[in-house]
Amino acid sequence: MTAFLTLLARNRLALAGLVVMTVVVVLALITPLLPLADPDVTDTGNRFVPPLSPGAWLGTDHLGRDLLSRLLWGTRLSLAVGFAAAVAAATIGAAIGMIAGFYGGRVDNIIMRAVDMLMAFPYILLALAIVAALGPGLINALIAVAAVNVPFFARNIRGITVGIANKEFVDAARLSGLSNARIILTEVLPNVVPVIVIAMSTTIGWMILETAGLSFLGLGSQPPQADLGSMLGEARSALITNPHTSVVPGLMILVIVMAINLLGDGVRDALDPRLKSGALSRPMAATRVDRRSPVPPAQDAAAVLDIAGLQTQFHIKDRVYRAVGGVSLSVKPGECLGIIGESGSGKSVTALSIMGLVASPPGVITGGAARLHGDDLIGMPYRQLRDLRGRAVSYIFQDPQATLHPLYTVGDQLIEAIRAHRPISVKAGRARAVELLKAVRIPNAASRIGNYPHEMSGGMRQRVGIAMALANEPQIIIADEPTTALDVTVQAQILALLDDLRRSRGLAIVFITHDFGVVGQLCDRVAVMYAGKIVEAGPTRAVLDAPMHPYTARLIDCVPELGGGKRRLEAIPGLPPVVDKLPHGCAFADRCDRVQGLCRAGTVALEHTGNRAVRCHFPVNERQAAE
Repeated sequence: MTAFLTLLARNRLALAGLVVMTVVVVLALITPLLPLADPDVTDTGNRFVPPLSPGAWLGTDHLGRDLLSRLLWGTRLSLAVGFAAAVAAATIGAAIGMIAGFYGGRVDNIIMRAVDMLMAFPYILLALAIVAALGPGLINALIAVAAVNVPFFARNIRGITVGIANKEFVDAARLSGLSNARIILTEVLPNVVPVIVIAMSTTIGWMILETAGLSFLGLGSQPPQADLGSMLGEARSALITNPHTSVVPGLMILVIVMAINLLGDGVRDALDPRLKSGALSRPMAATRVDRRSPVPPAQDAAAVLDIAGLQTQFHIKDRVYRAVGGVSLSVKPGECLGIIGESGSGKSVTALSIMGLVASPPGVITGGAARLHGDDLIGMPYRQLRDLRGRAVSYIFQDPQATLHPLYTVGDQLIEAIRAHRPISVKAGRARAVELLKAVRIPNAASRIGNYPHEMSGGMRQRVGIAMALANEPQIIIADEPTTALDVTVQAQILALLDDLRRSRGLAIVFITHDFGVVGQLCDRVAVMYAGKIVEAGPTRAVLDAPMHPYTARLIDCVPELGGGKRRLEAIPGLPPVVDKLPHGCAFADRCDRVQGLCRAGTVALEHTGNRAVRCHFPVNERQAAE
């Protein structure tokens, strides 16, 4: 609850809505205790008394009734009806949606077609028809407003339930012998309650407005009982001569609806799990740069991409996560550099930082440089950076199912990638797309270009991702674990394809992985990352044959070998450190079997010996590596 309120408070408009609604609700609750005039007693001798008059702070209406009293009692009634209608609509709609989504098939079709029929009618006309059938009255208006909003809740909850009904925990509940009704109540309902709360928070204001509209037309609250809509309806005849009788209830309706809508937006954002870890604002087009130290010089003049002292942090409230803590790397034309490490070691953040793709907020690049042919990409104007993305530096993502748009064919997406960087006709773009699909060895490329992503296998989608990366003949390709979700056979094909493309086109490849087997097959050099820093780097074969850092040696020991006889499969004890609380000294010390007092004494530098580099006071295989 504290975390929810903290996130809600970060949205200033939502916080303002909460304050206003709290004041309104408190006034409505204490109305019976206030020394107010009877809201229904008429006094025609004092009709249309102006505001701020003695005994009538807001004036009187056409029958001499006190507007302040009627406003507070009317607000109390309007809020009660609006909240009751929202609860009724949410309860009935959620029940319908859960039943339809859980049972599916014919039950789902019958229920949702009935819901579609209700949604085919304009909601206000449907509400008028229901009130006309039931007769004027506040309870009937409540029923009408609730009924026309049931389809909204039913469709939302049905969509969520369809996804939940096929989850493993629901299957486990079925296997345990629970009835369908019990599964819906104990397994499905708790997972849709946040969605119901969000839907209610964003619709209560409209329900109050709809109820007021029916009362304005004389179909809701009946004289002498007052709600905000009926007060506005009774005052419309005196709008020109005595506007205060209309302005008072109209302003209250405006204040309530605006406050509820602002608060509802804040509740929706605060309950959205995707937004809990970062700010509630839209990410910037490029990662924010706030370098607090001089830009380091280039490390390798011959490199096509040279990264020097790169530092990237995530600032979340009062915590600073140092995801990348001073990485220096370089890759030459035609070379493949592997970056390896456990999940959370900073590999992907390093790669995303190069082209300013780390989401800001909360990401911030706080130091270092990433030079493409000598030009620093960090802090480069967005127009220039955008022109280089996909043209000079391309990215192959881990999951093509998530990165390819499901509503467009792969051909359309390839053509769009090409036309984003060069003026080319659709016909020429299509021919180029077919050529690219052939280059990545997709059979029947001319016909497969019209396929949607879901019509392709995982390996085919990954080939499309590679084709998209090649679309504008880049100089560098960054491949972020592109084979992780593929089976071994397809993985070997993708690796062979990348290797052939690298050698035939002179591409430089930065290959991110956690598998030393992949590194040994594809990469010329390898850099091992741990806790946001490079702990070892060197030629791939040298590192594999004689690892120097204990972490590298443990990673290699975790890889099973076929045909090598019996060998114990190692595991690295413990977990990587949290990067907002890195230990003093070597970050691997708590998991290392070679740790000594010096390891915790201070910062461990990356020492270079020939073409090898290691960040360790007591490296393994030191003599063998030197030879």
